[in-house]
Amino acid sequence: MAQPLSQDQVNQLYQRFQQADTNRSGTISAQELHTLLGLLGYTSFNVETCRMLCNLMDFDRSGQIDFNEFCSIWQYISQWNYHFRSFDKDNSGSIDTRELQQALAQFGFNLTPEICTILVRKYDQQGAGAITFDAFVQCCVTMQGLTRAFQQRDTNRTGVIQIAYYDFLTVVLTQAL
Repeated sequence: MAQPLSQDQVNQLYQRFQQADTNRSGTISAQELHTLLGLLGYTSFNVETCRMLCNLMDFDRSGQIDFNEFCSIWQYISQWNYHFRSFDKDNSGSIDTRELQQALAQFGFNLTPEICTILVRKYDQQGAGAITFDAFVQCCVTMQGLTRAFQQRDTNRTGVIQIAYYDFLTVVLTQAL
């Protein structure tokens, strides 16, 4: 499981953060996050994944990620990477539908095999019936955002909501932005 960051880790992350912050604003964009993650060894992340991570962790809604928000992103990535690797039993760099279902259950998403099959189809970039770590992160960010939006509307905690069409579109499309 991801451990709290040590002061040495924070210092190293801050040095890399400053390298990626090309305009010295103290914040980074999704493109700069992509560069930063590459500097930290995560070269497989695409810009879309970085954009999704920025949207998830941009707590002040500034459109940019400050260092504290980046540390939250780093903690999430570390946790997701730990879980991903623990379910990638054959060390292939990808997980299949069954493994995805087990991994998401660790995060509290108790999904049916049918939903997990849909998720693999959506995020399988190579058409191999499995997803890579980058796609896994996209899947987790999407599931977290949609679940959060659902829970905000499920005020009675029944697992059922009634939603107007335009509200539904807003929820789904804001997760895709």
